[in-house]
Amino acid sequence: QVQLVESGGGLVQAGGSLRLSCVVSGSTFYINLMGWYRQAPGKQRELVATMNSGGMTNYADSVKGRFTISKSNDKNTVYLQMNSLKPEDTAVYYCNVRTTMSVHFWGQGTQVTVSS
Repeated sequence: QVQLVESGGGLVQAGGSLRLSCVVSGSTFYINLMGWYRQAPGKQRELVATMNSGGMTNYADSVKGRFTISKSNDKNTVYLQMNSLKPEDTAVYYCNVRTTMSVHFWGQGTQVTVSS
């Protein structure tokens, strides 16, 4: 089992920045992909950014150049630095990890609200 605890969400004005954190615990040895997803009201959950165990990253087109995913040296915390935030970035952001057995684990979500 893997447990994920997110923090760092909040209310920010357009153009501002936030950094989300996700502390990962449990059977972390089997994790080969870490990432962030988001879900806006009335919309499906969508991928924001991922990073694999080799450090390769992938971003949604809508956040490229504005968001950066990273992880701590001990690989137990994954971050999402969000700059130049827009009102359309408003959503609940979820931390996600995938294991070598293709099992996904999710955090509880953290609300990000960007005011215009």
